[in-house]
Amino acid sequence: MPFVEWDTSFNTGITQFDEHHQHLVDLLNKTYDDYILGAPDDAFGAVLTGLIEYAGYHFDAEASWMREHSYPKLTEHLREHDSFVLKATRFQQDFQNGNVSISLDVLTFLKTWLKHHILESDADYGRFIRQAE
Repeated sequence: MPFVEWDTSFNTGITQFDEHHQHLVDLLNKTYDDYILGAPDDAFGAVLTGLIEYAGYHFDAEASWMREHSYPKLTEHLREHDSFVLKATRFQQDFQNGNVSISLDVLTFLKTWLKHHILESDADYGRFIRQAE
C-alpha cells in the first residue's frame, strides 16, 4: 500500500499541475519505500534530492502560471512554497552532513505538507481559474 494514495480529490483541474502533483506523490512513495526497505543512505539521499528538485521545478511552474493569471493569493502561496523549501533544504543538508537520519517523522511531515498544500492551497487556484472561465 502506498504511503500516499492518489485519488481524484487531488485534482485541481489544471492538467499540468495535476500531473506534477501525481509525480510528487510518486516520488514521496518511492522515498517511503526506500525507507521501509532500509535502502542505503546514498540511495535514499538521491531520492530525497530528486523529490526536492522536482518540488522546486513544480513551484516555479505554479508561480509563473499564477502571475500570468493574476492569481490574487500569489504572495501567500509563494510563502508556503518558500517555507517548504527552507525546511526540506535544511533537512537535506543535515542528512548529507550526517547530523540526522531518515525517520518516519520526516516522511510524515512531507506527506502532511504535500496533502495539505494540494488539497487546500492548490485547490484554491483550481477554483479561481474555473470561476474566471
